[in-house]
Amino acid sequence: MDKVIILADKMSNSWNFSEKIKDYLEKEKGFKIPLEEVEISHFRNGECGVHISENIRKKDIYFIHDSTKNPQEWWTQLLLLKDLLLSSSVNSISFVLPNLFYSRQDRKDKAHVPISSRALAESISSGLKRIITMDLHAPQIQGFYPANLPIDNLYSFPEAVSYLNKNHFSDLENLVVVSPDVGGADRAKAFLKRLKKTQLEEVKGQEYSFALINKTRLVAGEIEHMEAIGEVNEKNVLIVDDIIDSGETLCKAADLLKKKGAKKLFCYGTHGIFTKGTQEICEKFDTVMTSNTHYLKSGKVEVIDISSIFAEAIYRVQTGNSISELFE
Repeated sequence: MDKVIILADKMSNSWNFSEKIKDYLEKEKGFKIPLEEVEISHFRNGECGVHISENIRKKDIYFIHDSTKNPQEWWTQLLLLKDLLLSSSVNSISFVLPNLFYSRQDRKDKAHVPISSRALAESISSGLKRIITMDLHAPQIQGFYPANLPIDNLYSFPEAVSYLNKNHFSDLENLVVVSPDVGGADRAKAFLKRLKKTQLEEVKGQEYSFALINKTRLVAGEIEHMEAIGEVNEKNVLIVDDIIDSGETLCKAADLLKKKGAKKLFCYGTHGIFTKGTQEICEKFDTVMTSNTHYLKSGKVEVIDISSIFAEAIYRVQTGNSISELFE
């Protein structure tokens, strides 16, 4: 690990996230890894420039990007930094992208539109050793990347389940884990499996169940019809999702589940974007949870730190250990 350097933009939210990773590797693994600054500057017309003052030649680089940045600037900075690193003769380049933007645009849903996730893959792949990300909206987009470029799609549910057990174990009685759509069913079931596996003694033997919300859309972001499949009457309900964007889908789901007799309502979304704020969704749910891949504020939203999972992934990549064991 002596040749490893972590890079991040000190003026962005990724710096604090990177410091958490650095501290975990030092305290838990005994590896002191330098965290160096990527300087991002802007011309008056909006063009951005990238600079690294430290010598990075022959180093294994892990660049931890800020998922709260404007997606277009986020993309541009990846391209410019990669060019800088390749010209600096680094040993390897790994991008750590907590929220991989454009993963929702994985197919042509109408005529005359790009497959943006493929365009991103084609533009950033050359010269990379690895990409580490979390809870991809569409896991199949890994197929857009070259076979020799591993995409480590990490899962946040170990930390989320641990947080639930520590902070909300009294509400886990008669719990139903709900997927907000058909596409997220596997994600919710994996969460449910982990919850069962890590039951605390206080709730040992408690039966947890699964339910699904089926919805149809006229256009992106607008729901035409929604129905709940599964029993939620007189049960506590936890909706598990990968992205909370505007939160409108979750708010409508909350109304539906209440009509079906649900008691307490919880929701967890890995990437809390909250483009319309948090007020309405916090009014609909007893507890709203997200990770710190994107949302960093506190208030009524409970933020779960998942930096240790990324730290473990970096450690296991460098030492040749299994990443999948983290999620078994």
